[in-house]
Amino acid sequence: MAKIPQGVGPRLPQVVVLVGATGDLARRKLLPGLFHLASAGFIPGCRIIGVSLDDLDADGFRQVARGALDEFGARKVSAEAWEAFAASLDYVPLSGGAPALKAAVERAEQSLGTESQRLHYLSVPPNAALPVVRMLGEAGLVARSRIVMEKPFGTDLASAVSLNARLHEVFAEEQIFRIDHFLGKEPAQNILAFRFANGLFEPIWNRNFIDHVQIDVPETLGLGKRAGFYEQTGAYRDMVVTHLFQILAFMAMEPPTALEPQPISEEKNKVFRSMLPINPGDVVRGQYSGYRSEEGVDPESDTETFIALKCHIDNWRWAGVPFYLRTGKRLAEGQRIISIAFREPPKSMFPPNSGVGSQGPDHLTFDLADASKMSLSFYGKRPGPGMRLDKLSLQFAMRDTGLIGDVLEAYERLILDAMRGDRTLFTTAEGIERLWQVSTPLLESPPPVRLYAQGSWGPKPVHQLIAPHAWRLPFERVWRDPNAMGS
Repeated sequence: MAKIPQGVGPRLPQVVVLVGATGDLARRKLLPGLFHLASAGFIPGCRIIGVSLDDLDADGFRQVARGALDEFGARKVSAEAWEAFAASLDYVPLSGGAPALKAAVERAEQSLGTESQRLHYLSVPPNAALPVVRMLGEAGLVARSRIVMEKPFGTDLASAVSLNARLHEVFAEEQIFRIDHFLGKEPAQNILAFRFANGLFEPIWNRNFIDHVQIDVPETLGLGKRAGFYEQTGAYRDMVVTHLFQILAFMAMEPPTALEPQPISEEKNKVFRSMLPINPGDVVRGQYSGYRSEEGVDPESDTETFIALKCHIDNWRWAGVPFYLRTGKRLAEGQRIISIAFREPPKSMFPPNSGVGSQGPDHLTFDLADASKMSLSFYGKRPGPGMRLDKLSLQFAMRDTGLIGDVLEAYERLILDAMRGDRTLFTTAEGIERLWQVSTPLLESPPPVRLYAQGSWGPKPVHQLIAPHAWRLPFERVWRDPNAMGS
């Protein structure tokens, strides 16, 4: 097994209280992720206490965990690794309350036999989070602990302020880790490396050279079994506030004084403070045909399953540069891209019909999928007589490095960071409250939802929203396959 570099994992053994331990997220991501972190040696010792509404015992929870690894784990599970992991598992039904949970944590800490840290992961719906927080307080499990919370963090400014105030009654802000799995992905962090480590790009990362920016996250997925949750949130609350605005902050922030949690959080929050309130006239809301007939959905629902918007960051670097954001369910493709369009140079020196400018501006594109890719498009001369120009591109894929196997899954990376107390990729109370503040005009006066066909790119007005530009998706040119002959 590869040696884990020092400083990557936490210094102390961890007692993990996993609330919602039999739920979908726990089975798909959290249990396989904790298994990998423990078995690969990232954590110097680990005990996991599952908590949920199900009336199970420890052996029943081990069966749930084994089933999750077999169904959703991406790595092979050796008998030795499984036995070690199974021995670390315990379970407390929620009905046992604070006394049973306190006893289970004490048992776990005694079995470790040394100083340890607590990590409480709340994989529960937002309305269940505060009762769990209060139970952790009653059980006396606040000291030496960090708490990880799933989105959404409120549904508007008032609810976010209230939620944060009640959290702070039990946990200090520095103990709270509000998770955004998009920022846990390797490519999101690569934006920081790309921007700040390269003399070629940082000097042109501003309004003088960049014309506009697109952050585009269409999904082919529908609701699944989340109708109850989705009806209360919709695409804007579910995706834009918690994911797309966070990516925008990485893309737009000023250089931090150091690549450390506090300076990075401060620069992200400066971006949020500089955002202008969202103008409802710069927003297109959509709903896919058939949404209202899905199980658990109001037959007259006004919930949007699609949102596209234009927003502005009113500071020295970005004044006048529009940022276009788009996301939705049941769209033509599942993609996650950031596309930066550069200002076009004068073209008067080129002969008529040369092709210069005919395929739009030069773009720098980040693909935020797990196996990340980057592309820089530019005009180049077509071979042969005369001056004919074609759009060409330089491309890089993570698999070109041969290190694709070292990529941590997003939740693994974020769990590890929370254990270490590294808040770089997590959102703060101040940041989330500011985002709800700029969202207020839209939430108070949302434009009407417009129907769109499943498998399309959303309602027609999205093209007027971005005019005179065009959406980068769908791509005219596919990403090159690095394994293909002649590529």
